[in-house]
Amino acid sequence: MSTCPRCGDEAIEGQEYCLECGLRVSSSSPFALTDSLGHGWVRRSLVGLIVALAGGAAAVAATGGTVGGGGGPELRTATGGFATAPTTDTLPSTSGTSQTGIGDWPAGQDGWTIALASLPQTGGRRAAVARATKARRGGLSTVGVLDSSRYASLHSGYWIVFAGIYASEAEATSALQAARAVSRTASVRHIVQ
Repeated sequence: MSTCPRCGDEAIEGQEYCLECGLRVSSSSPFALTDSLGHGWVRRSLVGLIVALAGGAAAVAATGGTVGGGGGPELRTATGGFATAPTTDTLPSTSGTSQTGIGDWPAGQDGWTIALASLPQTGGRRAAVARATKARRGGLSTVGVLDSSRYASLHSGYWIVFAGIYASEAEATSALQAARAVSRTASVRHIVQ
């Protein structure tokens, strides 16, 4: 038996709180290895912490002591100014331009363009040429039609009506707004042989 240090009321063994004033009178601290009910939550917590620390140390050792794997190439980010609209000097001329001003993609050249429409080849090339002519009349220059089956970066089986030939994605993106005035579904595409 013990007494409450605050009010002096008697407390029996195992009693955690004084029945008179409510003060905690239990002799076991919250940091004891086992509480009065025999639960070892502190012990389990310490074991968990030790396992976590050992796992972290093993991970650091496995990666050579550096975050991100260590031996890989350095990650570099390109920064620069705003993309400028391409000039006619940066645009290669299309080969095989017909009298209507509708051209083909230059043979052997990779680059970026704006796809105005993708039409199934089952509808014939004539429908694609009609869309390209309409885009040309809408004010777009360097308009053409290409066969998607000839390019690795495109899904085969379509005639792609395109506007412009650009050296970079940024150049193509800078001309996208003007192309969307003619075709609201226009999108930038990478053309790879």
